[in-house]
Amino acid sequence: MENTKVLVFSPCCASARRSLKTNLCKWCDSTPPACEEKVCYSNCNLNSYCEDPYEICVAIWRQDNESIRISTLCHNPHRPIENLMVPNYNTSRCIMTHQPSEDGIIYICGCVDEQECNDKLIFENHTNGYSMLQSKEVIPVAAISLLPPLLVAVMITVIFYLCRTQKRRKRAKAWGGKPGQPPALPEPGRSAEREEKLSVLMDENPAGASTTCASSRPAELLPIELDEMVGKGQFAEVWRAKLSHSRSGQYETVAVKIFPCEEYSSWKNESQIFTDASLKHDSVLRFLTAEDRGTGPRREYWLITAYHSRGNLKDYLSHHVLSWMDLQKMAGSLVSGVAHLHSDYTACGRPKIPIAHRDIKSTNVLVKNEQECVLCDFGIAIRLDPSLTVDDFANSGQAKVKNYELPFGSKVQEQPCVDTMRDIVLHGRGRPEIPSSWLVHQGMRFLCDTITECWDHDPEARLTAHCVAERFNLMAQMDCDDILNNNTDNEASKTASPGGEHQDSDGSRNTQ
Repeated sequence: MENTKVLVFSPCCASARRSLKTNLCKWCDSTPPACEEKVCYSNCNLNSYCEDPYEICVAIWRQDNESIRISTLCHNPHRPIENLMVPNYNTSRCIMTHQPSEDGIIYICGCVDEQECNDKLIFENHTNGYSMLQSKEVIPVAAISLLPPLLVAVMITVIFYLCRTQKRRKRAKAWGGKPGQPPALPEPGRSAEREEKLSVLMDENPAGASTTCASSRPAELLPIELDEMVGKGQFAEVWRAKLSHSRSGQYETVAVKIFPCEEYSSWKNESQIFTDASLKHDSVLRFLTAEDRGTGPRREYWLITAYHSRGNLKDYLSHHVLSWMDLQKMAGSLVSGVAHLHSDYTACGRPKIPIAHRDIKSTNVLVKNEQECVLCDFGIAIRLDPSLTVDDFANSGQAKVKNYELPFGSKVQEQPCVDTMRDIVLHGRGRPEIPSSWLVHQGMRFLCDTITECWDHDPEARLTAHCVAERFNLMAQMDCDDILNNNTDNEASKTASPGGEHQDSDGSRNTQ
């Protein structure tokens, strides 16, 4: 049996002329190439490690009368692709070879031993098979065709800027009082009027200001007194603070997220997400305003939001065991918030631009009360504006890898790198383990099925946020016991505190 495997696998290894390490290839279904002389580039911003060690990097060039498109992927060279066999692939250079076809012009190349070798496409002896002039002619044609909409866009931008400037002036007058004095805030009961006046009053700044301390000072700073630091992340500190109401002498407890001068770009991105009026939702952290304070190297950037004393979900779950009803309602509120971010419409039916949070984890969820959670920390969130290009999305930042990844704690070191996580999740198709004790409970088993479908390896097969919200509506109708662990969690009963609260039990970790 073992001899048979060796005989079958050896030709693959010999022909590919490489070790058991898999190739890293560009992987895009269809991208327009960028050409210069006899060399083109795929323009693909995505890559992936090949699933098997004998797979090679492949690029397919398709050209018709209207356009040129490039497909890049990993492929077994011993099998045909679109009825074509990949020729001359035992090289680190992707040399395009013309292939006969009735559907326009087709070139194909394969390569190994060099990362993303199917990005650079080389034409050597087939200059008649493609037209570099055609690619260059697209530029003036595109410029002429895009000129009218570009002028319209400029006019709309100017009108929008003038309207917004006028609105700022009216809003500044609405504060009242003399210059240099803090604004007089309304009574605590008049929350609707207060939220209207506590909107962001900041100037626009050029994108290039992200590396310097830009100025975007509002007309008036809120009368806030910092109380105690309650959290610290990589980019900012979070403080509990008092927002004074000068007329009544009372104050409101708020949270202040303070960014240092060098993290201006992070503050600007999050404040722009928060200032979108369509973001407001019961399951999204309530935003008050954004400010910049201080001068020179002591300049700081503030985000002022509602304060939730129960803290983040991770810390809450480390000291509490949720009943099935509590889990259902808290998770349901979180799913409702994510569905709202992804939606094209608000609850009132008004169109909105979908938002991808891109960093949802237990430390970025705050516990509002025993039955509700709110999403926070939109530092790397992105608005899925239809006008954005593929490059805009690719250059919009990426989530940071945490020092300790709880779901894969047994498989990675304390500081796993992106390549390690890519090998585990993408190439190895690894997923967090679901404890068998969860599957005993009927509701938890249904929840685990939903979780499994959400992390399917095929993106097209994953559930949308709206589908998950529908699943939670179904769970609310299920007749389940209110005890998550049933009789299987003996550890929880052993570690129960005198007050009946389970401290750091398996149930709390599993729920997290």
